[in-house]
Amino acid sequence: MPADSLNALQRATHASVLDGPGRLDPSLRRQVALGQPPPELAALVQKIRDHAYRVTDADIDALRARYDEDQLFEAIVAAALGAAEDRLQRALAVLEEA
Repeated sequence: MPADSLNALQRATHASVLDGPGRLDPSLRRQVALGQPPPELAALVQKIRDHAYRVTDADIDALRARYDEDQLFEAIVAAALGAAEDRLQRALAVLEEA
C-alpha cells in the first residue's frame, strides 16, 4: 500500500477516534490520547501506554461507577491510539537520524 494511502488512513482513524461521535467528550478523548488524562483515568491510561497486556478487569471495574461501557471503550481506544502514534513518531525520528 502506498505511503499516501497509509497516511490518509492514519489521519482518518485519528479524526474518527478523537473527534468523531461518541459518548466520551472529544476533548477528554484528546487528553487521553496525549497521555494527559484526568486523575481518575491516569493509572489506566499509563498502563495502556506502557504495558497494555497488564490491563485487568479490576482496572476497568474501578472506573465503572464514573464511566459507562461505551465511555470506557472510547477512553481505551484513545489511549491505545495515542500510544501507537507516539511510538510511530519515535520510530520515524530514529529512521531520519539513521
